[in-house]
Amino acid sequence: MTKEFKEDIISSVTRDYQTRAEARRPYETQWRLNLNFYMGNQYCTALPTGDIADVEREYYWQEREVFNHISSLVETRQAKLNTVRPSLTVRPFSSDDDDIKTAKSATKILSAACDKLDVDRLLTEGTMWSEICGTAFYYIGWDERGGLKIGDGVYEGEVYVSVVSPFEIYPDNLFAQNISDCRSIIRARSVNVDEIRRIYGKAVQPEDNNVIGVSAVAVGGGLTADSTLNKLSVVGAERSAVLIERYTMPSKDKPNGEYAVVANGELLHYGELPYVNGADGKRCFPLVKQVSLVNAGCFFGSSIVERTIPVQRAYNAVKNRKHEFINRLAMGVMAVEDGSVDIDNLEQEGISPGKILVYRRGATPPRMMDAGSVPTSFDNEEMRLLSEFTQVSGVSEVMRSNEAISSNMSGAALQLLIEQDDTRLSLSAEYVRLAAREVARHILRLYKQFGSDTRLSRIVGKNGEIELIKWSASDISSDDVVFTTDNELLSTPAMRQNMMFELYKLGLLFDENGKMSDGAKHRFLEALGYGDFNSAKDLTQTHITRAEKENETGKFEISEFDDHAAHIDVHIKYLLTECTPKRAEKLKEHIRRHQENAESRMQNAE
Repeated sequence: MTKEFKEDIISSVTRDYQTRAEARRPYETQWRLNLNFYMGNQYCTALPTGDIADVEREYYWQEREVFNHISSLVETRQAKLNTVRPSLTVRPFSSDDDDIKTAKSATKILSAACDKLDVDRLLTEGTMWSEICGTAFYYIGWDERGGLKIGDGVYEGEVYVSVVSPFEIYPDNLFAQNISDCRSIIRARSVNVDEIRRIYGKAVQPEDNNVIGVSAVAVGGGLTADSTLNKLSVVGAERSAVLIERYTMPSKDKPNGEYAVVANGELLHYGELPYVNGADGKRCFPLVKQVSLVNAGCFFGSSIVERTIPVQRAYNAVKNRKHEFINRLAMGVMAVEDGSVDIDNLEQEGISPGKILVYRRGATPPRMMDAGSVPTSFDNEEMRLLSEFTQVSGVSEVMRSNEAISSNMSGAALQLLIEQDDTRLSLSAEYVRLAAREVARHILRLYKQFGSDTRLSRIVGKNGEIELIKWSASDISSDDVVFTTDNELLSTPAMRQNMMFELYKLGLLFDENGKMSDGAKHRFLEALGYGDFNSAKDLTQTHITRAEKENETGKFEISEFDDHAAHIDVHIKYLLTECTPKRAEKLKEHIRRHQENAESRMQNAE
């Protein structure tokens, strides 16, 4: 690579970064304002320059208390959205027996990877950013020094997933709706120069920067509330530089795309896109976007916070003016004739109970002015603003307090209100589900690209059993990850439990003799969330588990202690649903042997 080419790349990446940062400035200003209001710094405003400035008092005696409803709204929404943890499975590439088998293996690999990477925690952190700023991103990459050590300085490698704040992302088109609609994306963040040297092997000089992002926190910086300016600022890490990564999608001239890394005028890396992480074996951005609410025709989403900021400002003003009025009523406003009393003493001490007030002979005695009473319009406006919080945010008092529960409301009516609240949040919940599915697809594609060596993964199977699976990249024939559960906010555990009780009352869970079988009892308890209740000692469930293992392994054996009826039910269900044609004949013969043994046992009992 020639010196002129390097300089051209550095100049191009730096110029793109500066241009995109300027174009994105209005969005960044809104995010900083959202963070200020969420943190309680609510007497601030955005200037045309993009800075956040403090709003001064008009009079020294004005109250400037903050009655922060925004933080409670965000926390309530996030608490509901954190229950959204979709169950994912891998759909087979075809109906071929081998594809079906590898799809089941890929589902287990994905489950083990999600547990190892703690994807639930990452989704929680990403949801926090999306709820405050409107957008969050997940970076899915490959760590060559991750996983088990297999030699001197050689590791098997491992996928890693990190949460990226919107402050770090600079798309080439702010009007692109999705990541796939962009041709180029820049990720810029503040990183310690020692860390840059460790990763890229090149020395970079430190520089002053004001980049806001998660990475600034990771290397020693963080977001702070400056009490003087009352605005969000960044305490950059010492000896840090702005690391600029530009990802460019594949084109005719560059079929594998382009990936360039620049920091403080130094070209650290230049090459093609590193990961085959797109559909159909293509290379794409290693990023997944999650929004709280979609902005039509905009790359970045919107947040409930920015909608509630005007309401929060009005609410603070009403509460503070109301308290000032109450202070006038409680402390009073005194009218004093000039020169009649010691004004300095009166200002310092006021009129305490039992105070002797001395005034000049012949002067008019001091008197308290009639301040009237607190106007009812204050109370009316306060209630209207509280109602507006609910209308704008989609979070009602049913979710935030227990007022509805303590009233004379029926259980059915209360459940209906809760379902309506969940429905208003279901759109944001669906975006969390879509992000989780896309992250899972990226994970499988990276394992397929780099996981050539044999690996061991541990998963928790049914009834809490630990299972070790041995796999490699060849066991991942499909990356078509799909949902196996509905939106968790539309089908809550309480709703499913109520449905199970209704089915029980209607007698739909009983057999022809009007009794519930042991298997049905276990499934009933499992639906209620007590699937592991005494399962280790449940003999019928033990037989069912053994039969299911036979279905999975294809090793069918008859034992004199088998519960033949339980085995027959499990095997027939498997034969009619998932069994492959190659294994069907063998399974049919096994079922016949169970039936013969069951008949023989009944004859001996008679």
